[in-house]
Amino acid sequence: MPGIFDLIIIGAGPAGITAAVYAARKRLNLLMLTGDVGGQAAWSGDIENYTGFNMISGPELAVKFDEHIKQFKIPMKESEEVLSLASAGGVFTVITAKGKYFSNSVIIASGKRSRELNVPGEKEFKNKGLTYCATCDGPLFAGREVAVIGGGNSALDAAIQLARYCSKVHIINNTERLGGDEVMRDLVLKSPAVSVRNGAKVISIIGEKAVSAVRVEKAGEGVSEIPVKGVFVEIGLLPNSEFASLVKRNGSGEILVDTDCATSIPGIFAAGDVTNVAEKQIIIAAGEGAKASLAVFKYLVTNGKL
Repeated sequence: MPGIFDLIIIGAGPAGITAAVYAARKRLNLLMLTGDVGGQAAWSGDIENYTGFNMISGPELAVKFDEHIKQFKIPMKESEEVLSLASAGGVFTVITAKGKYFSNSVIIASGKRSRELNVPGEKEFKNKGLTYCATCDGPLFAGREVAVIGGGNSALDAAIQLARYCSKVHIINNTERLGGDEVMRDLVLKSPAVSVRNGAKVISIIGEKAVSAVRVEKAGEGVSEIPVKGVFVEIGLLPNSEFASLVKRNGSGEILVDTDCATSIPGIFAAGDVTNVAEKQIIIAAGEGAKASLAVFKYLVTNGKL
């Protein structure tokens, strides 16, 4: 069997990066597998609740993560999708689209991805006016009318960002009132550039070569069209856990963990948004990553693997 790592970390968002820093300080022989560095944090707008920064943007925080991890010269394979996990004889095999890697322990910190609307026009107009990242693509719509689909914190964050440079931001929310944090709701409701349509369901995205409108249905009002040049889908996230069928997951696909970030399989740990930990916050994911790494070290020592 090829060389066996002490630890393989899947994902390089706040949880994965923090886990790697702690593991490197313990002198573990580790490998990171990730699609990108920063995870969902890199897509956030202004962050005002991450200790040590009065305010920092998501992309800026992702750069800080990258700078920190590079200090330890940790082997990292980016853009390498993990397909499955296997276990045999106390050794785990992480199978990717490019190869197989072996380790005595694993931390799954693969985070979440944007949930899709699954309505006509969504696939046709993806990257043609429809996007899932206001931070990434918002500036492309400066001076134009846009729609934000959703009513939680991610939708509110997107609307706050877009209101800075878009002529009008229409929030289309299928519940009767906006959710999210009160401070964010207040910012949205006070903005003259934002209008909110609660109790409205998107039934299709329309256009020719690019998005030209959103068709919505609202009880008591029927179907109407809102002319927009951009659509930002912010209706929640799905855990990137399909490859982790080896461990127990809940009905939402989140990996079940205990207070030590241990999964149902000894030696496999999980941290961050991919787990069933109640709150999905950057600082919580980072803390869970630290816990997971410390638990891995204890596991390896206890089982004579170091």
